[in-house]
Amino acid sequence: MSPASKAQQRAVNKYMKKNYDRVNLVMPKGRKDTIRVHAETNGESLNGFINRAIDEAMERDDQADSDR
Repeated sequence: MSPASKAQQRAVNKYMKKNYDRVNLVMPKGRKDTIRVHAETNGESLNGFINRAIDEAMERDDQADSDR
């Protein structure tokens, strides 16, 4: 696979900016690697795992709120 041209990279950057929000997440040294290994062991990317974990936590919180 050849490297992306500057025009291709600009197009990707434009698409990402239009369609995604970015979040800067800070955690203790080494935790990122631990999470990445866990995610990959389960067939997920680090980003995919974090998004799924957030979705699942929000669903649990919403359910707990509706049970009150």
